[in-house]
Amino acid sequence: MPLTDHPPVPQPRATYGAVLGSRHVARLLGGILIGRLPNGMVPVGLVLWITGVGGSLAFAGMLSALYGLASGLSQPVKGRLMDRLGQTRVSGPAVILNSSSLLALPVIGASGHPAVVTAVVGVAGLCTPPNEAGLRALWQTVLADPGQRRIALSLDTGTQGLLYIVGPLLVTALSAARSPGLALVTTAVLGLLGTLVVLTASPSRLWRPATAPDGEPHGRLLSPGLLMLYLALAGTGCAIGAMNVWSVAMATSHRIELLSGAIPAAFSTGSFLGGLLYGRRVWPGSSAAQLLVGAACFLTAWLPLLTLPGPRATIAAVAVPGLFLTVVISCAFLTVDSLAPPTRTTEAYAWLILSVGVGQATGTALAGALAAHPLAGAALPAVGAAVSLAVLTAARRRLTPAGAPRRRGRHRRPRARAAHD
Repeated sequence: MPLTDHPPVPQPRATYGAVLGSRHVARLLGGILIGRLPNGMVPVGLVLWITGVGGSLAFAGMLSALYGLASGLSQPVKGRLMDRLGQTRVSGPAVILNSSSLLALPVIGASGHPAVVTAVVGVAGLCTPPNEAGLRALWQTVLADPGQRRIALSLDTGTQGLLYIVGPLLVTALSAARSPGLALVTTAVLGLLGTLVVLTASPSRLWRPATAPDGEPHGRLLSPGLLMLYLALAGTGCAIGAMNVWSVAMATSHRIELLSGAIPAAFSTGSFLGGLLYGRRVWPGSSAAQLLVGAACFLTAWLPLLTLPGPRATIAAVAVPGLFLTVVISCAFLTVDSLAPPTRTTEAYAWLILSVGVGQATGTALAGALAAHPLAGAALPAVGAAVSLAVLTAARRRLTPAGAPRRRGRHRRPRARAAHD
C-alpha cells in the first residue's frame, strides 16, 4: 500500500443512542422540553384561572389568544436580536420577564381590573423566550455530523406535539387538586427552570452567529424561496388548527367529550412516532425533495377523513397524517438552514415558527365558522395540506440553493481548564 494512503476517518454513528449519548444533547433536549411546557399550559391555565372565579369565558379566551398572538408575532424580532447579541443576552431577560409576569397574575387576582390583567398577559406573551428557534441554531455546533443533527431535529420536532398533551393535562390536574393560581405559578417556574438549563449549558453560553466579512451586509433574509416556504408551512399549520376545532365538533356531534382530547392526542402521538421513524435512517434526496414527498403524504393521509368515519376509526385515522407532520417540519427547518443567510439563521427559524402559528390561527378560525357543516370541517385539514403541497410544488426550484456551502454559527470553545460545565 502506498505511504500516501490513509485509512478513512470513521464517521460518528447516526443512531438515537449515539445522539443522546453525545455531550450536551440530553441536557438541551430535556431543558427545552421543560422550558416549552408553558406553551401548552398558559392558554388552558388562563381560562381555568378566569372562569374559576366566575369570570367570562369570552374574556378568558381573549387572554389566551392574546398570549399566543403576542408570543408568535414577537418571535422573529427576538430571533434577529439573538443573531446579533447571542442567546443568553436575549433569552435570559425574556424568560425572567415572562415568568415574572405569570407570577404576578395570581397576585393581581382573576377578579382584578381587566385592563391590568390584559396588559400583564400581553407582556408575558411578548417576552416568551425563543427557545425553539434558539435550540435549532445550536445543533450545528453541538453535532458535527449531518445524520446526527437530523436525528436530534427529529426528536426535538416529534416531541413538541406531546407538550400540548402533557401541558394541558398538568395544568388541569393542578387546578383541580389545588387552585388555578398555583397552576400558573408552576407554569412560570417550569418555564424559567427549563430555559435556564439550556442557557447555562456551554453550547448556548458560547454560541455566536456567523459573522459577515467586514463591509458586507448581513444578507437578505426573505428571498423568494423562503417566502414561499413560509407560505407553504402556513398551510400545514392551517391543517393542524382545523383538526383541533374539528375534534371538538366531533365530540359534540357524537356526544363523547373525550374525543376533543383523544383526536389531537392521536395526532401528536403519530407525530412523535413519525419523528422516530424519520430519524432512524438516511433518506434519499435533498431536504427540499424530502419536504415535497412528506407534504404529499401529509395531504393523502387526510383524505380518508372525508368519509366521516366513526369515533374509533377517526382516532386511528388521524394518527396517520401525524406520522408525516414531523417529516414536513424537520425538512422545512433543514431547508431554511440552506436558504437563509448564515448571519440570520435564528431569525429565519423564528419566521418559520410564526408561519405555522399564523396558519394554525387561520385554521382554527375557519373551522369554527364551519363547525355546523361536518363535511366541510373534515375537509378543511386536507385543504390546508393541499395549499401547502401546491405552494411547495410551485417553489421546488427555489428551495435548493445553488451557491457555495454556507458557513455555520460559531461555537467558541472554552479553554481546557474550563471545558466542563
